[in-house]
Amino acid sequence: MAKDLNKVQLTGHLGADPEMRYTAQGSAVTTFRVASNRTWRDKDGNTHEETEWFRIVAWDKLGEICNQYLTKGTRVYIEGRLQTRKWTDRDGQDRYTTEVIAQDMIILSPKGERGPVPDVEPSYEEPVDETVRRIPPPANSRPANTPPPARTPASKIPSRNQPQPIDDEDIPF
Repeated sequence: MAKDLNKVQLTGHLGADPEMRYTAQGSAVTTFRVASNRTWRDKDGNTHEETEWFRIVAWDKLGEICNQYLTKGTRVYIEGRLQTRKWTDRDGQDRYTTEVIAQDMIILSPKGERGPVPDVEPSYEEPVDETVRRIPPPANSRPANTPPPARTPASKIPSRNQPQPIDDEDIPF
């Protein structure tokens, strides 16, 4: 019997700085949005461009690395899997969101260079998740007008090619 496949590979620019939180059990979870552009020509030769926004979720060490090294405008390669989850909003309505659960990340922007970020806002509503808490920036964080730290070589970013066991206590919803 053939195996199923759930794999996403994309490149694009971050639309905002990542946000890192911790679950009640202490697992780091970082979220950010990546804009990926698609360009094509129609039958009349006119060029069209469309921007697709992806919500990315990175857990544990990869989440900490993303939070530390990524900023708005950074061009990245993300590899992971799609996951759709359901929650109930404050009005009692069922809501759904589809996310890319990152398993690998490579920074594509050269050191100190940030690419353009489309002015298009994503068309989905961010879920309110009460089980994670926003963390303040560390005391040794850099001021907003200073360059980011040196790029981490791709070989030092942990790869998550093998599925990691997940305890029900680690899931924030």
